[in-house]
Amino acid sequence: MKNLLITVLSMLIHHGIRSQEPKHMVLNELPEKQLNELISRKMVSGEKGTIGYFTFKKGAEVPWHQHPNEQYSLITQGSVKVYIGKTETLVKAGEIMVIPPNVPHRFIALEDETIDIDFFTPSRMDWINGTDNYFNERLGTVKEEPWDLKLGQPELFAKVDHAVGNIAFTPQGEIVYSQHPFFAPETRVSLYDRETKTSRPFPNEAWNTPNTDNDHYFSNVLGIRNDANGIIWILDMGQRNEVTPKIVGWNTRFDTLERIYYLPETALAATSQPNDMVVDTKHGVFIIADEGIGKGGNGEKAALIVVDMATGQTRRLLESTRATLPENVPITINGQPLQVNSHHLLVGCDGITADENFEWLYFAPLNGTKVYRIRLEDLLDEGLTPTELETKVESYASKANNGGLSIDRDGNLYLTDVESHSISVILAKDRRTHKLMDDQRMAWPDGISYNAVDGYMYVSAAQVHLGAAFNNGTNKAKAPYYIFRFKPLAKGLMGR
Repeated sequence: MKNLLITVLSMLIHHGIRSQEPKHMVLNELPEKQLNELISRKMVSGEKGTIGYFTFKKGAEVPWHQHPNEQYSLITQGSVKVYIGKTETLVKAGEIMVIPPNVPHRFIALEDETIDIDFFTPSRMDWINGTDNYFNERLGTVKEEPWDLKLGQPELFAKVDHAVGNIAFTPQGEIVYSQHPFFAPETRVSLYDRETKTSRPFPNEAWNTPNTDNDHYFSNVLGIRNDANGIIWILDMGQRNEVTPKIVGWNTRFDTLERIYYLPETALAATSQPNDMVVDTKHGVFIIADEGIGKGGNGEKAALIVVDMATGQTRRLLESTRATLPENVPITINGQPLQVNSHHLLVGCDGITADENFEWLYFAPLNGTKVYRIRLEDLLDEGLTPTELETKVESYASKANNGGLSIDRDGNLYLTDVESHSISVILAKDRRTHKLMDDQRMAWPDGISYNAVDGYMYVSAAQVHLGAAFNNGTNKAKAPYYIFRFKPLAKGLMGR
């Protein structure tokens, strides 16, 4: 069995690690990590996969968790009980368990010196970067204290010299953010170095510099998300340059382009402004919120756009429906309604997120009094007519005019309230909306995202309402621009 493992490891390295020769390894010489008092692990990762060699003592528990990786577990010695949903499966020496991606599961070792060899594809980025802290979470022992409904104040995390739009994270917890396109920044996407407190173009300067040779550059970026595989997904709206809107995936592990998905004309309206997105690794799709305010639009063509990760095919859904259209509820800040050319700014479908198991999609127009939701299996059902699909949309909860939207593992929704320098939360237990965080420096809180490395939610303050378009041609926004952070009521979710 050990010789077999070494051969598999050698093949994995040969086909996986980039720019290196094949390697041969000895199992007993691999570094061993003690995950807790009952579990130790050795591991090797290539480009497309990871192998873990576990040694369990009797009673060792791998708590409930899930990941976007497909998993093959071979028990070579001893036995384990595997829990998937309400199903318990005894897996003994010489038997294999295959676990699909994004399926919650739990292991308990039934004997001392149980040996479990796991293969994952793609590579386990949380293992590689040491953020797999679920091994120390005992079932039922990790509980957040109930919130007392008192208004808190976020921590000021960073000051930068340009407006921040949306925020994502590398597997190491570094901040990658869009510079808000409302101010036509020279650099579209940046990485923030918390040690030097400076920013640099992400992934490099070339991708932030338009050229006439190809479209491998960013034109106009607001939406940005990360996934559990170490990919930063960047939504380029186009508009500033003659390029097709696209989603660009950058592999942070190898610092290379992962893939580009294009949004063809069939997926867009004349006034499209693809703003934010959900990266759904369970169903293999991106779901994009199209605000409908591009090129002077008034939000009346707002919609959702679905992009298939496997084929790149796109579908435009729920256009001009009650859940995507803006309501005539003007954005009012310090008593002044926000107007462009004497017309109220009305923004359609904007904030968007999905729950832990990608069962429900939550979304809302910026201008509006409701958050809506739909089951993802309904949204992705191509057999439903547009009318049938609209009937599947539920009004979920009340809200103020909001920009960003995020969610924690308990289903609490977090909204950036652009009118009142605050963060609101919709509690899952009663769907009631409460102010959670407040800071007068949080001027136009926009993107909100969870950093799985440090456990904080990060919020940008973009000062959009101080821009020239809303102040008779005078730009009143000024540096420093802020990034805030706070601890959510429950553990947040990767990529939300």
